[in-house]
Amino acid sequence: MGFFDARAVRGRLGWTDLLLMVLILCAALGVAAMTIAPARAATDPSLSDYPAGTVVISQSRRRLFLVEGAGEAIAYPVAVGRMGKQWRGTVHIDGKYVYPAWAPPTEVKRAEPWLPNYIAGGSPHNPMGARALTLSGDEYAIHGTNRPDSIGKAASYGCIRMSNRDVIDLYNRVDVGTPVVMLP
Repeated sequence: MGFFDARAVRGRLGWTDLLLMVLILCAALGVAAMTIAPARAATDPSLSDYPAGTVVISQSRRRLFLVEGAGEAIAYPVAVGRMGKQWRGTVHIDGKYVYPAWAPPTEVKRAEPWLPNYIAGGSPHNPMGARALTLSGDEYAIHGTNRPDSIGKAASYGCIRMSNRDVIDLYNRVDVGTPVVMLP
């Protein structure tokens, strides 16, 4: 007989067959979950003041909103600057990078002198994660993180941290020149 044996189908499945089927199903669901866009719809009347395509970050709510118009937005949870490192204002995205390398700024190096002077892009020790959107003014960025436990907290030196999955989604939706509004 060939590869397929009809007699095997008629018999009972053993526990190893069931276990294998469950593992295959879990793997398939895991892959499917990773490919689903992390976008979460949000309605917020205060976002009506901003044109579609604007990124609005609420430090107090620890959310980044990509405005779609008429108070509708895609909302992402983020980590924001710690106390004394938060800032306000309007800037724009001035660069987009895939697995960026990182050199700690002077302030970070002073506070954490054990850090290396350079960490290659893609390294699990690189705090920039999978994508970075640099902001005009050369001080801050919206970037992924290798510390997903920091999301939802005031944890950075002023940058906006997102899960790698979320920053990849945002990266694909915005362009250089996109306005970014930082709210308290």
